[in-house]
Formats: sequence, C-alpha cells, structure tokens
Amino acid sequence: MKVTYYGHSCFAVEINGKKILFDPFITGNELAAHVDVNTIEADYILVSHGHGDHVGDTVAIAKRTGATVVSNYEVVNWLMKQGVEKGHPMNYGGSWVFDFGKVKCVVAIHSSSMPDGSDGGNPVGFLIESNVGNFYYAGDTALTYDMKLIGDYKRIDFAFLPIGNNFTMSVDNAIIASEFVKCDKIIGMHYDTFGYIKIDKKEAMEKFNLAGKELFLMKIGESKDF
Repeated sequence: MKVTYYGHSCFAVEINGKKILFDPFITGNELAAHVDVNTIEADYILVSHGHGDHVGDTVAIAKRTGATVVSNYEVVNWLMKQGVEKGHPMNYGGSWVFDFGKVKCVVAIHSSSMPDGSDGGNPVGFLIESNVGNFYYAGDTALTYDMKLIGDYKRIDFAFLPIGNNFTMSVDNAIIASEFVKCDKIIGMHYDTFGYIKIDKKEAMEKFNLAGKELFLMKIGESKDF
C-alpha cells in the first residue's frame, strides 16, 4: 500500500487502485503551505471527528472529486448540509465492505464538535482490512484499553497513531498503544503543527527503537510503500 503524507493527521492510502484520504486538513496548516490541495485525488475521505484540524478541506475535496465521505453519523450529516453529495455514516462496532476493502469503526477517546460549534458526535478510529494488508488509523485519541481488542481481532501491518501529547496520546503512550494493537510499524501523526504539540523527533524515534518498534515520521508530501 502506498501512503502519502499531507501534514498533521492527513494521509492518503492507495488500496486496490482506490485512493482513501484521511482527515484532510491542508490549507489551514502552515506546514503544508507547499501542498496544492487541488491536486489531491480521493475516492473516499475518512474523517475521524468534527474538529476543524480534521474536517479541514473535506467539503472542497469531496465536491471536486466526488469522493464518498465516511465518518460518524453526525459528521456525515453536517458535511452533507455543506454540499457533500456522497456520505456513508457509521458508528462504534459497525463495519462496511467498500470496493477497496472493509472499514470497521472503533473507539477513540477524545472530543468532537463541528467548526460551527454544532454536535460532532463521538470521535472514531478506523480499522481497514484489505486483500493487500490491514492497518489501524487511530484518529485523535487517548491511550485506551479497547486498543487491545484490535490487536486480538486482526493482524495489523502498520498503524497511524497520534504522538503530539496535550490533546492526544504522547510518544510514551503511543508505544503502549502499539503493544496493545500488536503492531511494530507506527506512522506518527498529530504532532508539530501547533505549539502545544511540538515534539522532540529524535527522542521519539529513539524511544520507539528501544521498544523494538519502528516510528516513521514522514515529511509532508512524501510517499512510502508499506
């Protein structure tokens, strides 16, 4: 699977010829100023919760590409009121088979409200299963014991975990999370974008290495095969 990083918590993953975009916050991110959002293609957009640094460019990209937006019920309803034409609402414990693979909606411990202050429902994470591999996109979350269920349920090839602390898990908690989900390849997200979530990248990578795991801190615009 080809993974491309667009900053903060936004990644594109290509699976079976389909482009799945996660939490597209690009034009509002100064660190991603060199990324032309109008060149980003998507067949699906998966949104973990309603905060502006995750909803971000969802409406604009969905309108331009015709992508189907997958999120919780409240977020999908709000986005469709903004002009998104195709939405697929989900909730905890549910799963759905799309043409690229299976999406299971899992627990994330965080808050969620839409950019206009309306109800954003419950934040979620996503477990993606496909015939070319499986991965976990945690969204914004604290460390939760429910992550053990993911590790027991399915073999995970790689996982996207927040590591910026303050609003989400820290590096130390993300290492525990990686043990819970039984995954040794971790792609870091939700760090450095704001002052509150600046991290020491060298220290973070050393900590993961000492734990016998790989932490990938991708450059914005970089693509990598996993």
